[in-house]
Amino acid sequence: QAQELSESGGVGMPVRIFIADDDYTIRQLLKRLLEGHRSDWAVCGEADNGRDAVNLISELCPDVAILDLAMPRMTGLQAAQELSGMHPRVPMLLVSVQQVTKQLEDAARQAGFRGAIVKSSGSEVVKGVEALLRNQRFFVFDDSRAIA
Repeated sequence: QAQELSESGGVGMPVRIFIADDDYTIRQLLKRLLEGHRSDWAVCGEADNGRDAVNLISELCPDVAILDLAMPRMTGLQAAQELSGMHPRVPMLLVSVQQVTKQLEDAARQAGFRGAIVKSSGSEVVKGVEALLRNQRFFVFDDSRAIA
């Protein structure tokens, strides 16, 4: 099930982040990590499958979308392909339990992702979101080098 979360009300405009992952615990950890990193970062919505992610991202138009590679109903790559055609200005970060290989990076870039990282590293998720917000690319390979 997908759910829309309320935006944190503040004086400035919060950075709105969307998280799609089929694991509820991972979504909650990412939400806590991101919202704890900066007070002006707010998770505006979540989805547990790629199809709901496409629909909700289209509806919410977040500042950044984080998509898991392996999700039911539509993978992160399939969802990104659809979204990049409809919403090319929404930067997308791919997170995966598997290492980011050159092959996965190529597939991610082709699908419209501006970054790809292993989800086990919380600091890389934060760095990835920061890079995308600066309009930079952020691909981290298994040897932990960030490639612009």
